[in-house]
Amino acid sequence: MNPLDALRDAWFFFRQHLLQIVLLCLPFVLAEALVRQQLDSLVDAAKLPLYDVLLGLCFYPLYSAALILFIDARSRGEQPAKGALIAASLSLWPRFVLLAGIGTLAIMLGASLFILPGLWLMVRLVFSDYLLVLRGLSPLQALQQSLQLTRGHFWPILACVLLLMVPTWGLGLWIGDSAADPLGRLALDLLLGLCQLFTTVVVFRLFMLRTGDNAAPLP
Repeated sequence: MNPLDALRDAWFFFRQHLLQIVLLCLPFVLAEALVRQQLDSLVDAAKLPLYDVLLGLCFYPLYSAALILFIDARSRGEQPAKGALIAASLSLWPRFVLLAGIGTLAIMLGASLFILPGLWLMVRLVFSDYLLVLRGLSPLQALQQSLQLTRGHFWPILACVLLLMVPTWGLGLWIGDSAADPLGRLALDLLLGLCQLFTTVVVFRLFMLRTGDNAAPLP
């Protein structure tokens, strides 16, 4: 499992299908960013991190499930309709929210003990979304299966995750420190959303390589 190969294949797919990905996912990302701006002005600063997590739990499953289903369909040479993908993501939303909530809580608890346990859990649970969406597993089954699939592959996955997340985290810190203008903050939030979508494509490629479902590069 070569992280650089996964990044290269994912970048080619993301670039080739950027317009379709934007049309499918960006409305949800935009809605999330707009709601976040409203929360910034209405909620006490001390409570914002909690509301930000809850907001992510509401919106992330919608665009993430739709994108996973889109990549899976395109990897099999199919051209899915946007409405069908959104409908499928809505049907998966309750289970996906539960999965994301359990995973987020576990990672936050690990990070509260020390940053390394949180990072370890983030890597070991990285395939759980794909197992729930593509294999129809329950949230607990998806978490358990992800732990099994990532066994023995921690370091390549960690390298790939860090190559993606360190620039994204840096951009997020820059947003928090310098983007006071609402339009500028919105634009940067959308850019962060695109980074998250690209991360989903990269991890999907790692998932394909690990499970052997389709070892060929993404079309």
